[in-house]
Amino acid sequence: MPKDSRQRTNDGALSFTRRAWLQRAGSVAAISALPFRSALAAQSASDVMIKLSSYMNAAAGRSIPDEVSEKAKQHILDTFAAMISGAGLPPGRAAMRFVESYAGGKTATIVASPVLCGAIEAALVNGMLAHSDETDDSHAFSRTHPGCAIVPAAFAAAEQFAVDGTRLVRAVTLGYDVGCRLTMTLGGVDFQNKEHKSTYSFAGTFGAAAAAGCAANLTVQQMRWLLDYSSQQASGIAAWQRDTEHIEKAFVYGGMPARNGVTAALVVNSGWTGLDDILSGSDNFFEAYGPKADPAGLVESLGERYEIARTNIKKWTVGSPIQGALDAMEVLLKRRTFAVADVREVTVRLANTEATIVNNREMPDVNLQHMIAVMMIDKNVTFRSVHDKPRMNDTAVLAARQKVKLIPDEQLESKLPRRVAIVEISFNDGTKISERIDAVRGTPENPMSRDEIVAKSRDLISPVLGSETAAKLIEKFLALEKVKDVRELRPLLQRS
Repeated sequence: MPKDSRQRTNDGALSFTRRAWLQRAGSVAAISALPFRSALAAQSASDVMIKLSSYMNAAAGRSIPDEVSEKAKQHILDTFAAMISGAGLPPGRAAMRFVESYAGGKTATIVASPVLCGAIEAALVNGMLAHSDETDDSHAFSRTHPGCAIVPAAFAAAEQFAVDGTRLVRAVTLGYDVGCRLTMTLGGVDFQNKEHKSTYSFAGTFGAAAAAGCAANLTVQQMRWLLDYSSQQASGIAAWQRDTEHIEKAFVYGGMPARNGVTAALVVNSGWTGLDDILSGSDNFFEAYGPKADPAGLVESLGERYEIARTNIKKWTVGSPIQGALDAMEVLLKRRTFAVADVREVTVRLANTEATIVNNREMPDVNLQHMIAVMMIDKNVTFRSVHDKPRMNDTAVLAARQKVKLIPDEQLESKLPRRVAIVEISFNDGTKISERIDAVRGTPENPMSRDEIVAKSRDLISPVLGSETAAKLIEKFLALEKVKDVRELRPLLQRS
């Protein structure tokens, strides 16, 4: 009993204050009402909420198809490679400075550093590392980069609750299913373009929460509250597109939603309650953000269509709209040997909205003209050349860049979310060669092989952690079902 809940009478005997009696009566009433409250919750929840929360609750113990598990492991590896390589880039360094100055618990790993901290801070920092540049995966249908928020959140919660590798794979798979469906239900690209909201952070928050909730083994009822706290934290506006340093973008895509998701899972796990159905009733999530949306989209084909299997892994560490153009250049360079001096003009056709994103941007990894110029000169594009910002002022690159013409194409706009690219090179001798890419390498229609993903990951991890550690990490991630406690990965993920 709290000290201020009782007083002494004139004869020294203890008596309870009126406030104490009211508090005690309220506690008793609350306890006695719990079974009734649970029954009421079950009755008041919508069909969508009942189906979604039940699916989320069962995810930890539900087997998934082998091919989906393989895809999940590849995306987990790819995202950790993005985190590790991102540690040395400006957004990664900014995130490291934050966590090094912030005193927290010592339960979770900060990748590519010696730091241990609380799960919430680890999710934030590792999320920023994962989107320090354009290395991480993307999901075209939902207009999201799911991995950079979901994988860090799942891993932070998995460390917090000491889960095994199989649970981590299932948690990540669930996160993609929930997060991607959310923004598809809200309208995908239209939600961002017309409503000025960030699809990336909305999907990331819900996906990260679902993954963290799976790792925390939340009940059906707790999953409903998890969705409530995800809704209250849903945020992000499309102004991130004006960020020229990629730091705010890393926060919006990865750090913020990963933090939000783990926060939602941990507060609910600690005993917080909330609304039983934030998806229906007055002032619900869809009334706030998608009045015309059909909530049934959240549960469409759950358990049949796995969104992680429809998510792209990038071959090139550049913005998604540039991927197809570089694929085309690679084909053309194999078809004909030429020097930059032989070229009169290179025209690249992209969908209107895609062209706007990558047209002469300040950052090299999202500047199509610059990356095509580098490809012509080097005959290849690497992680190092993509992030060589001083080279944007190199006279040879600038000269090559002047030959590159980006043409927004209305016909290709109708092909979205398929990112079609057409590249034509006109030579000084009057000849021309061209290539059309309808299925970008790394998309479900033209997937990268396991060997290609391993090679990409090795190139990203080895410069930071060393080739021996990179090989061990890759082996561990591709056999996560053998990992008994995800904290076994910590010695391999950190560096002094």
